[in-house]
Amino acid sequence: MDVKTIFLNGDLEDKIYMTQPKGCVVPGQENKVCKLLKSLYGLKWVPKQWHEKLNSGLLCDSFIPNDADNCVYSKSENVNVSLYVCMWMTC
Repeated sequence: MDVKTIFLNGDLEDKIYMTQPKGCVVPGQENKVCKLLKSLYGLKWVPKQWHEKLNSGLLCDSFIPNDADNCVYSKSENVNVSLYVCMWMTC
C-alpha cells in the first residue's frame, strides 16, 4: 500500500467532526458538521493508528517485534526460512 491509501484506511477510535467541505455543503443544513468514520490524510495521529492496526495483524500472524526497533518484525517458519517486515513512516 502507498502512504495515501494507508492513511485513508485508518480506523478512528475517537469521535472526530469536521465542517462540511466547500462545494459539498447541503443547502438548508449549512450549520451541520460531518462525523468522520475513517481517517483523513493530514490528521496528526493517523500514523500511530495505522501502526497499531499493522502491529495487531502481524502479532496475530505469529510475527515477533524486534527488541531494538518496534517497526521491525520477524517470523521463522523453519531453520531455512525467515521473513522480515520493516515499516517506516514519517509525519
